Amino acid sequence: MQQTLNPWVTRPTADEPAEETRAAAVPPAAVISTPLRGMIEPDAADRLASRSMAGTARLWVVGTHGGAGESRIADLIESARSTDHCWPVLPSGGSPQVLLVCRADMRGLTTARNALTQWASGAAPQVDLLGLAVLADAPGKTPKALRDFTALVGGGAPRFWTLPWVDAWRHTDTTAMPAVREYQRFITDVAALATATN
Repeated sequence: MQQTLNPWVTRPTADEPAEETRAAAVPPAAVISTPLRGMIEPDAADRLASRSMAGTARLWVVGTHGGAGESRIADLIESARSTDHCWPVLPSGGSPQVLLVCRADMRGLTTARNALTQWASGAAPQVDLLGLAVLADAPGKTPKALRDFTALVGGGAPRFWTLPWVDAWRHTDTTAMPAVREYQRFITDVAALATATN
């Protein structure tokens, strides 16, 4: 009978493989870049609606719930527009570039998971999903359970970013670029992705 390592023991016994050997056998993390066959779509009540969009944008920002921050993110990225919590459908029939946005609370992460499941199952309209941006829902450190759930949900997106709380937005100009390194890197990444795929 083969036994697994006891998590409370710091060293394996002589007859068990070393941790480095076990790590080498673990397959790499999955990367989801297109919808997957066989994925079960979420219940109709948990899906985002689709909406025909007038006008153009290089990037469509889709909030997965009310208060997700989609308008704020759309204001920060050049040539981006928010969709009011709907998948964009272009009159031309093309595949719009989409960035999903949610807050880092249980409700926000659950709606993001549902939207990613809808996309991965093929139940969403044809879009080019760039990734998921998870905005902090409060100042301070995010609780471990929510950090773990964020990593789990973010794993279902082609890319994901976690963005910190910006206290200045509560008191000053809400369209100003935050002087936070994570936001600057995020905006640079998204702009480069949107340009590269256009």
